[in-house]
Amino acid sequence: MAVKFKYNTQSLPIKINGKDIMLKVRNLYKLYNGAKYASVSNISFDLAKGEICGFLGMNGAGKSTTIKCITGIIPYTFGKVEICGYDIKENLYDAKMSFGFVPDNHAVYGKLTGNEYVKYAADLYKVPLADRKRTLDKFVEIFNLGPAMNRQIFSYSHGMKQKICIIAALIHNPKLWILDEPMVGLDPQSMFEVKQYMREHVKAGNTVFFSSHSLDTVEKLCDRALIVHGGKLLDVADLNQYRKENISLEDRFLKLTEAADVKLKKDIRILDNVEAALAQKYGKRKANELIINRVLEKLKKQFNNGAENN
Repeated sequence: MAVKFKYNTQSLPIKINGKDIMLKVRNLYKLYNGAKYASVSNISFDLAKGEICGFLGMNGAGKSTTIKCITGIIPYTFGKVEICGYDIKENLYDAKMSFGFVPDNHAVYGKLTGNEYVKYAADLYKVPLADRKRTLDKFVEIFNLGPAMNRQIFSYSHGMKQKICIIAALIHNPKLWILDEPMVGLDPQSMFEVKQYMREHVKAGNTVFFSSHSLDTVEKLCDRALIVHGGKLLDVADLNQYRKENISLEDRFLKLTEAADVKLKKDIRILDNVEAALAQKYGKRKANELIINRVLEKLKKQFNNGAENN
């Protein structure tokens, strides 16, 4: 269900500490059809040019759903997403041309060779021949793929598939690079190479946003970290400040998520009790329908209040 967004976008900030905003998310909600609980609930944040930002949360916290909403893979229920100034709903083409995305499931065409797959991605992004060759040669050397580029992708190891996804995502030199769990299954050398290029990408004036379960990786690599639980944004941690003050990201993460989990379980129990009472009166099917409608109306009210306050 979509509603007209209330924001006057001219009033939204276009810089963070003097730096251009590469990603702007406002009051993002995602409620799947038939669901009683929002997978993403009122998430808002900005990412600036030249920063690496980690996205932390337990399994089921809403990280992948948030990323899929941001990248236009699935529609969100309410909210606003801008990538490099382009609204993901109103200017989908321009927004998608501005970012590169590495998914967590290696969605590649296994029968293509590495070279064929990268060429396919370069064609989609309309990358000039000279530029794509220069970029491809650079990454083949960085990731030590060499002869593997002429082999079909189905024969690749997990790490090699991850690398070919990264090359395809970066073939057009995007301003924003988004990755969903990029380190899962990678060997130590591959992890080192990915982290090194993240640093190089932001040094060139771009931005990196990635989800992870590794607190240690995020703490050492990132400028900031978003912490989510139960679909809600709990904190935006300034990790440069954490390092200066010797603050533990792990301690902060555990404290916030433990408290949020207690509240989440309480809210779920209350909603389940309400549904059970309605089921006794109207039957299970009607009760489920009433609950879903109530949840949607509540989210819509929260969204509109948030939109008016931004």
